[in-house]
Amino acid sequence: MSNDEMDDWAAAMAEQAEQEAQTVELDELKSTATAANVDDPKLDTILDIPVTISMEVGRSFISIRNLLQLNQGSVVELDRVAGEPLDVMVNGTLVAHGEVVVVNDKFGIRLTDVISQTERIKKLK
Repeated sequence: MSNDEMDDWAAAMAEQAEQEAQTVELDELKSTATAANVDDPKLDTILDIPVTISMEVGRSFISIRNLLQLNQGSVVELDRVAGEPLDVMVNGTLVAHGEVVVVNDKFGIRLTDVISQTERIKKLK
C-alpha cells in the first residue's frame, strides 16, 4: 500500500472517529415486530432461540504462505471499496447492509438496507 493510500486511510479513519451516531428509538422496532404477528403462539416458541449475528467488512483469499507471513502491522487488502456498506449476517445468511457508527466509544452498525423476508427465504432454498 502506497503512502498516499495510507494517508487516505488515516484521513477516513479520523473522519469516522469525529462523527457522532444518532440515537435510534426502539419504538421503530416494535411496530415492525407487531406487523410480523409476534403474538402468534407458534412463532412465540422460536423467538428466544439464540442466533449468531456478524458484520462482514470484506473478504480476501490469500495463500497459506502469505498467511504465515502476516505479523503486527501487516495490511490485508479486502474485496470491498472504502465506504461500501457492510454485510450483516445471521447464522451465515445475509439479512441487511449497514455502516459502522461509534456510540459511547463503542462500535455499532446502522442498518441502511434490510433484505426482504421474501428474498431471504429464496436464498435459503
